[in-house]
Amino acid sequence: MRIHSALLPVLCTLALLAGCAQPPTDQINAAEQAVKEAQQSGAATYVANDYAKIEGLLGALKKEVADQDAKFALLRDYGKAEQLAASAKAEAERVKTEAVKKMEEAKDGALQAHRVAQEAVKSTLELVAKAPTGKDRAALESIKTDAEALKASLNDVQMMIDKADYLAAQTKAKAIHEKSQAVSHEIEAALAKIGKGKPAAAKRK
Repeated sequence: MRIHSALLPVLCTLALLAGCAQPPTDQINAAEQAVKEAQQSGAATYVANDYAKIEGLLGALKKEVADQDAKFALLRDYGKAEQLAASAKAEAERVKTEAVKKMEEAKDGALQAHRVAQEAVKSTLELVAKAPTGKDRAALESIKTDAEALKASLNDVQMMIDKADYLAAQTKAKAIHEKSQAVSHEIEAALAKIGKGKPAAAKRK
């Protein structure tokens, strides 16, 4: 009986240690995977503020786990970590959905801006082709060079779209559109100047 009495505290200690709280590994892994998928969906670009928040949640989760791990085994409590993991996972899934939506909107916007830019450049080149030569031929040639450069830059927009860099594609396409309009105005001004320089036709007697 004395032997059993002596072993009792040891057995109790072993039972307590066996029941020590363990970090919610599965929940943590699920949260990390959800945040990773949100990032891959373009969340950092299209919903940057929301993505920063879920990264913050993930950081808080890791800190909480580390804080509990640093405690004496019998005092560890991963309840808060479980809550943070659940919140991070749920928020990451929501952010992923929002990012996909925003990316699709950006894609549509980029394609539309690209089409508008293409039409603007086409109109500009047609205007250049109709321009007659005259004493301002050098000026018109310079403008034509600018127009051809705009046409080439449309390829950059297409490359951005192909790489799913839709926001940059929109910005580039809009810049091409604006520049194309400016070039068209230059051509019209040059044509008007050439027209004014032509001698008037002699009247019939």
